[in-house]
Amino acid sequence: MSDASAPYADIPRPADPPRPAVAPKPMPNYSRKLRRAVDPIGALLSDAFHLIGLFAIGASTVWAGVSTFIAMVQHGSAKLDDLLLLFIYLEIGSMVGIYFRTRHMPVRFLIYVGITALTRHMIVFVQNEAAPDFGILMMSGGTLILSFAVLCIRYASHHYPSRSGVEATEDG
Repeated sequence: MSDASAPYADIPRPADPPRPAVAPKPMPNYSRKLRRAVDPIGALLSDAFHLIGLFAIGASTVWAGVSTFIAMVQHGSAKLDDLLLLFIYLEIGSMVGIYFRTRHMPVRFLIYVGITALTRHMIVFVQNEAAPDFGILMMSGGTLILSFAVLCIRYASHHYPSRSGVEATEDG
């Protein structure tokens, strides 16, 4: 049996370098320092974006609601679909207000807007069509599914409350 390293056995190996008595200082982590310096700026810009966006959505909602109300007054009467449209604006305004105060998006309000929009669409569809067809069943089914979604959210928030207090925004 021959050892493959045997031809190199007579070559002297270098000695290990001497170890310093004091451990070397770790290199400064510039990435961490940069992150600590930039994070407050990013948080400020993010908060500013949220506030500007909320004010823009809120102002647009108020503008749309006032325009719809003025159109109803000029028309001399209020139709059911106009009232439902105003209700949608109210729900969107409530959502913006809740998000502005709590920084949590109330999912139920989004579903309420969807239910109201489908109901409004069904009413306009029935008023303008001679004979309701499969579209009415589709919209009714969508409304039923969204209603069950609200039921599930309410059940879950009641029986499995969040530890962070988010359920407070769900129940009003």
